[in-house]
Amino acid sequence: MPVRSTGVDSTSTTVTAPAGEEGVPTTDPPRSTAGLPVGDDTRVESVVDGDTIVITGGTRVRLIGIDTPETKDPRKPVQCFGLEAAAYTASLLAVGTAVRLVYDVERLDRYGRTLAYVYRLSDGIFVNAALVADGYAQVATFPPNVAHTEELTQLAGMAREEGRGLWSACGGEAGAPEPPSAGTAPPPVARGGSGSCDPSYPDACIPSAPPDLDCGDIAERRFRVLPPDPHGFDGRDGDGLGCES
Repeated sequence: MPVRSTGVDSTSTTVTAPAGEEGVPTTDPPRSTAGLPVGDDTRVESVVDGDTIVITGGTRVRLIGIDTPETKDPRKPVQCFGLEAAAYTASLLAVGTAVRLVYDVERLDRYGRTLAYVYRLSDGIFVNAALVADGYAQVATFPPNVAHTEELTQLAGMAREEGRGLWSACGGEAGAPEPPSAGTAPPPVARGGSGSCDPSYPDACIPSAPPDLDCGDIAERRFRVLPPDPHGFDGRDGDGLGCES
């Protein structure tokens, strides 16, 4: 259920595409950018995984507000529905696809990746929202980039209620807690070891090394990770989330 933009700015509303439309539209839509938010136009060079693409010039783009199951973490097997999510993104954004990048408050993450809402120029499909609506991604909110949080959360709720994608295929395990938004984090609880909470994990009270901790040693899941990440919870994918499964 790809989602089309119908507004004129980065907080525009969306409508769902006609039933049966999956990846590539069944008809050739008019090539118009009217109604899309203002942004930078470019083309897709490759799809890294469900929520990361590479555009012209080799720039990596991380889709804002969503998180798809991991496929690149060397410390763990591919997560449920990770390959399907990557394939779905590739079906929406084939190599050479013209897209528009629309930004929020922060344009880069700490790894230098561009943070953007991605729209397909041929038909205005809002790719971030389409991934959530069709059950290939969960919502992942990192203030101050929250322009579409309410919309994405509503789409995720509908996808879960209707058992789309990962919500049915993964037996409910995909419903791990989202990274907490500002003001909603629970009181921190230390998990083993001694010492104060390490600042690399601002949403969870995890002590600094030593000893070294693995994901199996703590209860927290899908929490923010900042450098230097002494316990290596983020893995090699560098998406800023720790212990995602």
